[in-house]
Amino acid sequence: MLRRARMLGVLSFLLAGGIGIISSTQVWATVQRADSGEALTVTGAVIYPLLAPLSLAVLALGASLSIAGPVLRHILAVLGLAAAALLILGTVPLVGSAPISAVAPAVTEATGLGGQESMREVVADVIATPWPLIALICWAVLALASAFVLATARRWAAGGRRYRSGSEAAHRSTGPLDAVDSWDELSHGTDPTDSAR
Repeated sequence: MLRRARMLGVLSFLLAGGIGIISSTQVWATVQRADSGEALTVTGAVIYPLLAPLSLAVLALGASLSIAGPVLRHILAVLGLAAAALLILGTVPLVGSAPISAVAPAVTEATGLGGQESMREVVADVIATPWPLIALICWAVLALASAFVLATARRWAAGGRRYRSGSEAAHRSTGPLDAVDSWDELSHGTDPTDSAR
C-alpha cells in the first residue's frame, strides 16, 4: 500500500509538472487585430509568467517525493498544495475567454501600444484555446494528489505507532526468553519449567 500510494503521488506530480511545461509553450489565446486583420498567437508563458517556473518546481517536488521520508513527504505535499493553489488561481480567469490584460504584453510587443484603451481599438477579439482548461485539470489532479499524500502519510505514521505499541505490549506480557532453555525446548521437546529436569 505504501509503494502504491507513493507511486500514485509521484506520477501525479510528474504529470502535472510535465503538462505545465508543455502548456507553457502552447498557444493559450489568439488575438484578432482590428487594424490589420492578422491573428496574433500568445503562448501560456506570456499570459502567465509563473507557469513554467512553477511547473519545474512541481517536477522537482515529484522527483523528491519518490525518495522522501515521512517528515519530508509532509513538507513536499504542503508545497505541492501551495503550487497547485497558485496555478489554479492564475489559470481559472483564462479558461473560456482571456481578458485583454492577459494578452497585453504580446499586443504591446507587436504594436508598441501600452494603454488598455488604445489596445481596445487595435484588438478586435481574444479567442482562448483549450490549453488553459487542460492545465487547470492537471492542477486539480496535483491538488488532490498532494492532499492524498498528506492524508496517507498521517495514516502510515499512526499505523506505525500502533504496531510499535502492540509489539512492545506483547513483549512485556511474555517476558524475555532464556536462550539456553528455549533452544533446549525446541531441539529436545523438553519443558524448561519442568521441575523434574
